Amino acid sequence: MWLSLAAGAVLAAGVANPAPRFLALGDSYTIGEGVAPSENWPHQLAAALHLDAPEILARTGWTTDELSAALDTHAFHPPYDLVTLLIGVNNQYRGRDLENYRVEFRALLERAIALAGGDARRVLVVSIPDWGVTRFGAKSGRNTAQIAREIDAFNAAASDISAARHARYVDVTSISRERGGDTDMLATDGLHPSAAMYTRWTAVIAPQAQAALRQR
Repeated sequence: MWLSLAAGAVLAAGVANPAPRFLALGDSYTIGEGVAPSENWPHQLAAALHLDAPEILARTGWTTDELSAALDTHAFHPPYDLVTLLIGVNNQYRGRDLENYRVEFRALLERAIALAGGDARRVLVVSIPDWGVTRFGAKSGRNTAQIAREIDAFNAAASDISAARHARYVDVTSISRERGGDTDMLATDGLHPSAAMYTRWTAVIAPQAQAALRQR
């Protein structure tokens, strides 16, 4: 009888305190274009925080509206204990205007909050890195100073919207600019981050993710 009661108590505890569930939403920077799946920053973050593998909804090239469309058809199982959102570089790359980004990013953030059980403190927005500093950016023929200004404007909008909804915000843009053109910081395409760059991102994302998980 005692063993049965003890087993039942353990089982009940397991049901009451399941492992934290982590959902990552985004584009190529979230899926980790050019690196092994285990080397993208969501997987590195999960490993650093001893979480199960993240659920990722991201695809190279996605803009805010394309991520929104994918959200419409994806089978989710909320609530998630941690939801991350990194989106917008393709809006900037395609020349979409800032006001359109504000509108669509705000809607995506609201959906991310809903997936986190309505608790904005469990949502973490990651800033858009600066692709203009990469080898691809240098060879693109585009004005890299203008790229930087536009990315800063997109990030300022995302930061303001996140703050207004009390979601967390992490800046990886400054890290992307420090050594973003170095060979060891880039995947073989000369554009996307390497596993080593994602490790640097993870170091600044992890404390905020830990704080978010404490809201469980």
